[in-house]
Amino acid sequence: MVREGKKAVIDLRNEDVEPLLKAALGLTLSEAENAFAKAIAKDQRLDATDIQLVLAEKRQVIRKSGLLEYYATTETFASIGGLQNLKAWLAQRTAAFTERARQFGLPAPKGLLLLGVQGCGKSLTAKAVASQWHLPLLRLDMGRIFSGLVGSSEENMRKAMRIAESIAPAVLWVDELEKSLSGLGSSGVSDSGVTARVFGSFLTWLQEKTAPVFVVATANRIDSLPAELLRKGRFDEIFFLDLPSAIERAQIFSIHLQRFGRNPDSFNVEELARRAEHFSGAEIEQVIVSGLYAAFAEGVELEQRHLLPTLGETMPLAVTMREDIARLREWARTRTRPASPPEPERPGKIGIV
Repeated sequence: MVREGKKAVIDLRNEDVEPLLKAALGLTLSEAENAFAKAIAKDQRLDATDIQLVLAEKRQVIRKSGLLEYYATTETFASIGGLQNLKAWLAQRTAAFTERARQFGLPAPKGLLLLGVQGCGKSLTAKAVASQWHLPLLRLDMGRIFSGLVGSSEENMRKAMRIAESIAPAVLWVDELEKSLSGLGSSGVSDSGVTARVFGSFLTWLQEKTAPVFVVATANRIDSLPAELLRKGRFDEIFFLDLPSAIERAQIFSIHLQRFGRNPDSFNVEELARRAEHFSGAEIEQVIVSGLYAAFAEGVELEQRHLLPTLGETMPLAVTMREDIARLREWARTRTRPASPPEPERPGKIGIV
């Protein structure tokens, strides 16, 4: 629809109205008016391209709270190598927060718990979900929740949840959840039960929330997670992210080479993937970074020969922490859903040799 006034033009198609209104959710009337006024003042027009300006106003509201961080991300599923099972699950729910989904009677998805080896894409997935679904990404830092004043930590958690719900639909990212709960086992002695009460509030909210806040929680260590967090109803699904297979490693090399402005076709990514066995995605990225430094020092363009030495010199985390990863795989085998389809070349569940 196009509406012309004395000074401004509202140029919005029917399919553009809902995303713009969704971007303004959580703002007060005056904050929303201010956001739309800024968008119109830019070019005397309000259209679908002004969504980012409205989201910028929302970022200011979140920043003032001091409890949540607003992440502006451009990552997409194409930025992630492999994880086909996880991507398919998320792609199926892309339109779950739309009016059409509500009319169909579809309940909003609650969230995901991502367990796995460090550096295998858990945090990247959280960022990609928000970008792919065109939702704001909020990061909950538990360190900001805990306060020295009696009762303030519990209130901070409740306030953070209220802010997340007021911004909804949104993606709430809780990174390295096990570190936030490190004091749970001895909380009755060390902190008068504050950690237990804060965690209890978080669990209750996960179970009972009705606002469309999609929670993506990540964890590297399963032995630090309480059983009540893992039971059905808190999250829609628990995925395990293992070390990438050979095919996935080749995809990851191609993705990072493109990200650093290089053409993957100029490299033998299959050979690189073969030599990078047991490497995580983060370690593959660092191989390319090291190669760029070597090429820059020589004053030449990046070539295959600059990447191979680092592959031979690096001892991946999966080798140095072989026993821990074998234990993690064994635990996840019957308790979680694999993020990637099984492949013959994938390292065995017992250990890495």
